[in-house]
Amino acid sequence: MREELQNTPSYYVRQKLKGNSLAMISLFIILLAALLGLFAYFIMPDNSPNANESMSEIRKQYPFFKATIVKIVLNKEIPQVSFWQRLIGGVEPQYKSYAVSDFRLDNDSVFIRLYVASIESIKSRSASTGIAADTLSSESAFYKPVYDHAFSLVDATRAIYPIPSDKLGDIYPGNFYIKGDTVVYLDIDEQIRKESISRLRSEFLQNNVEQRIFYLGTDRQGRDMLSKVILGTRISLLIGFASVLISLFLGVLLGAIAGYFGGIADHLIMWLMTVVWSIPSIMLVIAIRMALGSKGLWVVFVAVGLTTWVEIARIVRGEILAIKEKLFIEAARAFGYSHWRIIYRHILPNIFGSIVVLASSNFATAIILEAGMSFLGIGVQIPTPSWGNMIYEAYATINSLHCEHLIVIPCIGMGGLVLAFNFLGSGLRDAYDPKMLVSKNK
Repeated sequence: MREELQNTPSYYVRQKLKGNSLAMISLFIILLAALLGLFAYFIMPDNSPNANESMSEIRKQYPFFKATIVKIVLNKEIPQVSFWQRLIGGVEPQYKSYAVSDFRLDNDSVFIRLYVASIESIKSRSASTGIAADTLSSESAFYKPVYDHAFSLVDATRAIYPIPSDKLGDIYPGNFYIKGDTVVYLDIDEQIRKESISRLRSEFLQNNVEQRIFYLGTDRQGRDMLSKVILGTRISLLIGFASVLISLFLGVLLGAIAGYFGGIADHLIMWLMTVVWSIPSIMLVIAIRMALGSKGLWVVFVAVGLTTWVEIARIVRGEILAIKEKLFIEAARAFGYSHWRIIYRHILPNIFGSIVVLASSNFATAIILEAGMSFLGIGVQIPTPSWGNMIYEAYATINSLHCEHLIVIPCIGMGGLVLAFNFLGSGLRDAYDPKMLVSKNK
C-alpha cells in the first residue's frame, strides 16, 4: 500500500525524465550555464564591469594565445565592493594592462615595448589564409625596435595623488621625487609616503607582471573572449528568464479567461492572438522596441515577453476547454467555489505539464530573439556583452584576418544552449505524456 501511495504521476514523470539521457545532459548543460552566469564575475578572467578591459595591441588573437602582461596602477581610489555588488556588477579595475613583447627596469623607471606579432607568425598565418605577407594590414606590423612607454616605478606600483600638488614643494612633477634610493610621494589621499626603489622593483616584478593565457582568444578590441562569453551567458539566461515570466503571466491569464469563460471574452482574446500570431516575431519585437523608445535591458525583457505569450495562451485555452466540463470541476462549482479558485486550484495544476514544456521552448525562442535584436543593434547595447552583439562585432570584421573565432565561439555558445532547451523540452513533453503515465500505472 505504501508503494502505491508513493507512485504519484509526478514520480513517473521524474523517472521517465531520468531515463532520457539526452534530456538529462541538456538539463546539466542548462544548470552549468546558469551557475556560470550567476557567478560570472567570480569566474571570468576579466572581472571588470562588462568584461571591458581592452588591450588593442593583442586584438583578434586566436584561442590559447599567451602574452606577458604588465599592469600599471591607476591613480584613482578604487571603492571596496561587497559580495553582492561584485556578483551583480563586477569590480572596477585597479590597473591599466599592457600586453608586451619586452620590458626593462632601469633605476627608478620601467620601459615597455607593446606586443607585436613576429614576422614568423605573420608568415604562418598568411600562408594558412592564402594572403601574401606583404599585403597584410598595419595591425600586423613587425617587431618595433624601441620602447613604447616609460613609467616611474612609483607611478607603476602605487596609486599616487592624480593632480599637481604643492605639498612636496615646487619639485617637478609635484607628486613625487627621488632622493638617492628613496622615493618620496603623495598617496591617493595626498599623504606623504616614502619607499625604497629596490622595494618598488621587487613589488613590480611580483605583482605587476604576469603570464596570461587567453583560452578563447581576444576580440577586435583586445578584450578577453572567454570573459565575454561567460557574461553573455548571464545576459541570455536573464533575458530568457524574464521574458518567459512575462509570457507565462500573459499567456496563462488570457488563455484561462478565454477557455473558462468563453463568450465575448473568448472572441476578443482569440482575435488578439490571431493578430499577434500573424506578425513575424522579429518584426513585432522591433515594433515594440521602437514604441517603448528606450535602449535599456528591461526593454528587451518586455519586447521578447510580449511576442512569446500567444502559443501559451492558445495551449492553455485548449486545455481548459477540455477540462472545464469534467466532473471534478462540476463538483467544485457545486461547492460554491469562485471561478478564480477553480482555475487556480483545480484546473491549472492539471495542465502544469503543458505549461512547463512551453516555457522550456519559449526560453530557447527568447535567446534567439535577443540575439537577433542585438545583432540588429536594437537589443543589448555595447559594451554589455551578449551573444548577439558579439556576432555583430565579428560580422563587422569578417573581411579581415583572424576573425574566424570571433564568429564561431558565440554561435557555438548560443546554439548549444538553444539545443539544450529544445532537447529538455522534448524530454519533458515525453515525460508528461498522459499515455505514458497510464501505461506506467498499469
